[in-house]
Amino acid sequence: VQLQASGGGLVHPGGSLRLSCAASGSIRSIDSMGWYRRAPGEQRELVARITTDGSARYADSVKARFTISRDDAKNTVYLQMNSLKPEDTAVYYCQAARLYLGGVVVGRDRWGQGTLVTVSS
Repeated sequence: VQLQASGGGLVHPGGSLRLSCAASGSIRSIDSMGWYRRAPGEQRELVARITTDGSARYADSVKARFTISRDDAKNTVYLQMNSLKPEDTAVYYCQAARLYLGGVVVGRDRWGQGTLVTVSS
């Protein structure tokens, strides 16, 4: 079971990006999923998380600018990032708490490889 993140890149301040994270392998469902980021010289921090019923929570620094969503049919989580700022520059990682196949947990605390977002003029 793997998580594959994509969608990072270079964007000007005020621009937008959409990150995707798809889970692959023998899985049927995933419970809560999230996005984290690590800026240069900083610790990893939570950006947003979403539960199976669609409830989401965000870091204060990204509220009203970022939106997390999920497509359970595709086992994919998204992060729509608008009004990007230079301080949003970081490697973004997706995470899945538990992955299931037929009611059996087949993976716990899985992380994607990270995708770099650079916000610069």
